[in-house]
Amino acid sequence: MKKVLTRSAASPNKRCLWVNVDDPLSLEYHDREWGVPVHSDPKHFEVLVLSGAQAGLNWSLVLKKREGYRRAFDSFDPERVARYSEIQTRSLLADPQIIRNRMKIEAAVRNARAFLKIQAEFGGFNSYCWRFVDGKPKVGRWKATRQIPATSPESEALSKDLKQRGFSFIGPTVAYAYMQAAGLVNDHLVICFRYRELLSE
Repeated sequence: MKKVLTRSAASPNKRCLWVNVDDPLSLEYHDREWGVPVHSDPKHFEVLVLSGAQAGLNWSLVLKKREGYRRAFDSFDPERVARYSEIQTRSLLADPQIIRNRMKIEAAVRNARAFLKIQAEFGGFNSYCWRFVDGKPKVGRWKATRQIPATSPESEALSKDLKQRGFSFIGPTVAYAYMQAAGLVNDHLVICFRYRELLSE
């Protein structure tokens, strides 16, 4: 039986310690999105693109550029992105509203094509990815940010399988960041009010 925190243990005023409460984007993202289980294929693709873009960078930078990515990548429509020509892909390198890293941009387009193949094979990317956590979120029990791992056996398995299916820029660390963001993992600290809320949901 899972242990549910009492209200006193996870106060509504307490959040994960990595959140910059002075940054409205970071605050809203933590409170409304991070760790919420995703079951929409377009949302899965969005999180995959942004997780790859974030590699080696600060997540707050990616959040600031998310609307730029939404515009540049056709609202994260994998079918449209998969059809990008080399000229279209190169043109994104001149777009100041996104992170202008050639390898990351090219990976997003390649990954869109691989994403469509997974959809065709499994009837949806959602059906595919949730198999790696047996259909329900893996729940952490972390009391401090330093305890949260950068990878997990599940993210290593997901990374390996995605690479075999044609994905790139999806190492175990990026895969784990994706799993955290898409709610396949609940890595909110136990003191955080969202930890308890997500458990109850």
